[in-house]
Amino acid sequence: MIAATPMARNVALYPWFKFFQNLVFWQAIWFLFFQKELSGAEAIMLYAIYDVGTTAMEVPSGYMSDRLGRRRTLIVSGIAASAGAALIAFGDGFATFACAQILLGAGAAFASGTDNAFLYESLAADAREAETEAQETRSWQFSLIGLALSAFTGGVMAQWGYGLAFAAGAVAQMACFIVAVRFCEPPHEMNRTETAGPVFQARLFRSAMGVPVLVWLFTLSVLMYGFSHIPFVFGQPFIAEALRNIGLHGDAPMVSGGVSAIMMLVSAIATLFALRLRRRFGLAVLLMLAFGIQVGLIATLAVTNSIFAIAVLFLRMVPNSLSRPFIIARMQPLLSDAGRATFLSVQSFAGRLLFAGSLLLASVQVSDRTAMAYDDIRLILGWYALVGILCLMVLLLTLRWAGVQQERQTD
Repeated sequence: MIAATPMARNVALYPWFKFFQNLVFWQAIWFLFFQKELSGAEAIMLYAIYDVGTTAMEVPSGYMSDRLGRRRTLIVSGIAASAGAALIAFGDGFATFACAQILLGAGAAFASGTDNAFLYESLAADAREAETEAQETRSWQFSLIGLALSAFTGGVMAQWGYGLAFAAGAVAQMACFIVAVRFCEPPHEMNRTETAGPVFQARLFRSAMGVPVLVWLFTLSVLMYGFSHIPFVFGQPFIAEALRNIGLHGDAPMVSGGVSAIMMLVSAIATLFALRLRRRFGLAVLLMLAFGIQVGLIATLAVTNSIFAIAVLFLRMVPNSLSRPFIIARMQPLLSDAGRATFLSVQSFAGRLLFAGSLLLASVQVSDRTAMAYDDIRLILGWYALVGILCLMVLLLTLRWAGVQQERQTD
């Protein structure tokens, strides 16, 4: 069935773009692979390099999106991500892997913010802004399904060779590129003369940061990015160490893939109830619940390395399902077309920069051995949990000032 208008086609294709973008077959085995080829400390450093690469491109990619268009920026994203995954699949050595991580980071940066702006502006062009929360939730469901499928199959592929997972990921990112080519550019203020330079973009960002609710949501998003990725980075060595206790260390790739698949399916189920919870309890309560789950999960992993604690990782993406679509929907109407992608990119920039910095500090604390021991993991996660509790308290104290709840309800 062909969509009635180009913008309707964009909305129909967008979930498939997110699906292919999230066929990250290496997600459940990347740390185990880098740790096998190099060391635990270098594996952490490689993820930090990924975040640094993403960080370096976040603001330029947002500026490119606002100036040159959403479609072109998403096309570049697919090319960079596919090249990065292919380089890891067929390369070797720290330097090669570092270059590949930078390419993968660039792919993430070019999509970050631009994808949400693309969807919102496509809806707005068809006078369907009221569907933003529902469409963001739907696209998040497609993302989670892609993550679930690729996590399990990537773990199976790793039984034959870790490189297979990265090769499959390169093909998936190329499919993402093909979908982006089929997009139509949504109308937005990208051709106005006064938006030609970064000075004007900076002025728009400063203006947006004068709105209390945007400041609060910006801060929460930055924190939730980091706390969502902490189990992503340390979950794999945690699983390996927990399995070592019962003599199943060799099954870590398969178990990690299975855990990631269940994690995504649990989160997909959470999206079915997210809109209902949002309407029943309000945005502020839902967001604080989501952040609290993130902090609680990390604290649990810091306390015990029991095999049963692996089940806690099933909840890793649930906070994203309960927060991300609603944060984006709350922000979008408050941002201007000319600076929307730039604002969202600066937000991602801040989150990645903060998290990458914390990872670099964490890598210094890891003992010089091939695999990470649980003592190293416990120390690092304990500090993250303490910082998370303090941040949660500050966010709760500033809720009224921000006026998070003062928005139009969407049925």
